[in-house]
Amino acid sequence: MIGTTIEWYDFYLYATASALVFKPLFFPNISSTAGTLASFATYAAGFGARPIGAVVSGHFGDRLGRKAVLVTALLVMGLVTTAIGVLPTFAQAGLLAPILLAVLRVLQGLAVGAEWGGAAVLSVEHASPGRRGLFGSFTQLGSPAGMLLATSVFYLTRKFTGAAAFLAFGWRIPFLLSVVLVAIGLFVRLRLTDAEIFERVRKNDEVARLPVLEVLRSQPRNVLITTGLRLSQIALFVLLTTYSLTYLQESFGKGSGVGLIAVLISSALGFISTPGWALLSDRVGRRPPYLFGAVAGVVALALFFVAAGTGSAIAVVASIVFGINVVHDAMYGPQAAWFAELFDTRVRYSGSSLGYQIGAVLSGGFAPLIAAALLAAGGGSPWLIVVYFAVLSAITVAAALAAAETRGELG
Repeated sequence: MIGTTIEWYDFYLYATASALVFKPLFFPNISSTAGTLASFATYAAGFGARPIGAVVSGHFGDRLGRKAVLVTALLVMGLVTTAIGVLPTFAQAGLLAPILLAVLRVLQGLAVGAEWGGAAVLSVEHASPGRRGLFGSFTQLGSPAGMLLATSVFYLTRKFTGAAAFLAFGWRIPFLLSVVLVAIGLFVRLRLTDAEIFERVRKNDEVARLPVLEVLRSQPRNVLITTGLRLSQIALFVLLTTYSLTYLQESFGKGSGVGLIAVLISSALGFISTPGWALLSDRVGRRPPYLFGAVAGVVALALFFVAAGTGSAIAVVASIVFGINVVHDAMYGPQAAWFAELFDTRVRYSGSSLGYQIGAVLSGGFAPLIAAALLAAGGGSPWLIVVYFAVLSAITVAAALAAAETRGELG
């Protein structure tokens, strides 16, 4: 959980900055809409690199062990995030600035592509049969914890530096603080051990020679299913925690912090809702809560846009909390256990990482970009975004119905 929190802190810093500051700093000489699209395009680039990170990390994670890959992923992420904190802006370096920004975002994507699969698999493999949902949720808690930490640091930095100073230099502070967090994470992560179930595979010389190719050959259906399970979950999260910040800036004014406050509250509540839904999945199975989240997600997104249209900060906060903690976390809580249980030990890192990260690219990576384009196409009306999300939700429902109910099973 600690290592994953730091990984997501670094990743979400970029997401928050892409919504709030990267447009004027790195894409200043284009229209407001084009600047938003360009900022979110670099955001999407990080998602595009995640399957590559999943392939590379899956290969070494299934062959050499989960721990070694997790340590490397954390180190890479920390170095890249610190580098973003010292990047020159467009005013200082011209076109080189957005190019470097995009390159560093891709490296972030590679690191995150390696992170989740290893952390989820390690947690679930260490768990007893009746508590794999709960143990897996500690990996999932890294996301709200990282979001809470990133959003808090961004919010406090902007508050204490002021709007002008924040845009001039204050935005760099959260990125530079990553150095301290990574040092803490490495101290913890270097003391991890691989689980007995994997050590047994290695001891018996049953390690897959090419785990990625083997999982695609032996369990392609489960790779497709896990990809489908990700679509609605990650899109809902990204739309309510990243795209919403840009959308609310237009609705409430450039200086409004209502979006950041809502994300802060939902992230804090995630410490209860995420393990709560995971614990429920240990009792009733992985499928029921996941189906609820996939179906209710369309309602949650529609409620957010309605709330934003009212101009009420309370309504906006309530809609985001409902969408994240009640709906999204119904899918996110059981996800680590369900994905890990769907694959054999020999290829578990590769299989769960591929489905998770391919789904992230197809949905979450492009969600803000597609939403911004659909908002423009709809003349400022958000309902085309809801229709787009409803299609993703339908695919996730189909995947949940097709997936095996794996509660208590680990091959």
